[in-house]
Amino acid sequence: MAVKDSLLRYTHILHKLRSAPATRADIMHYMQRKADISGRNFDISERTFKRDLDDILEVFNVAIRFDFKRKVYYIEDDASIDHHSSMLEAFDTLNMLGLNDGFAKHVFFERRKPRGTEHLHGLLHAIRHRYLVAFDYKKYWDASATHRLMEPLALRESQNIWYLVAREPQLGRLKVFGLDRLSNLDITRKKFALGQPVDVEALFTYCFGVDCFGSDKPEVVELSFDPHEGNYIKALPLHETQEILVDSDDEFRIRLKLHISYDFMMQIRSRGDRVKVLKPASLRKEIIKSLHDTLNLYNAKK
Repeated sequence: MAVKDSLLRYTHILHKLRSAPATRADIMHYMQRKADISGRNFDISERTFKRDLDDILEVFNVAIRFDFKRKVYYIEDDASIDHHSSMLEAFDTLNMLGLNDGFAKHVFFERRKPRGTEHLHGLLHAIRHRYLVAFDYKKYWDASATHRLMEPLALRESQNIWYLVAREPQLGRLKVFGLDRLSNLDITRKKFALGQPVDVEALFTYCFGVDCFGSDKPEVVELSFDPHEGNYIKALPLHETQEILVDSDDEFRIRLKLHISYDFMMQIRSRGDRVKVLKPASLRKEIIKSLHDTLNLYNAKK
């Protein structure tokens, strides 16, 4: 129980400081309100509070500093907390489910197939110790699975799916595998040489999702939305490179820089008549063609 209380305190401290810097009194008041909801006691000493900050750095790799001038605590690097948002969300969900035994009458989860998260722990172990991994992998369009032997390098989440970034031992090519399509995972005890370091974060900077290996250089894309759809794009940006060019009563226009992939084109298609591709001409032509193909599908005689 003490461990759970500690984890809950960490998440409450992080949530409070994500919104704005705060004094210790403000943080404690925030946690007291959370304690009233959960029926727990978060009244801790100054010593325990400082230990919590050290533990947050160890668990989440998020440094919390004290500004002596303003007398407030703050997160040193906001980007660091973004990298661990999934972990925070998981703690929030567990906290919600632990409130009482009657949550099933009020909380409804989306039904979904297994997404391969059972492989995360083993793959992370293999990555940290540089063990080769063997597994069967079945692409969506293939009839049967193929056996792979790979050098695991990193794990990446995209659109609620976890992926393994790995390198082929002989050819040295990088590949990405969706964990939901991976089976019969074997963590071998055969080590592989790390070789040339791979900056995975930089590798995906201009990717939409994970589909960008083997493509050309990233392109500048301009999209025009109606104002209503623009509100959604502002709340949930399409990509981290998103820049707002126009935000008026008539139009919401953005600029992106990314690899144009199948997933990105499907994202555009999903917006229907609420979006228009302005640049580049090649993408505009491809979207127009796909719309004509769709219309022909409906006009075709049975």
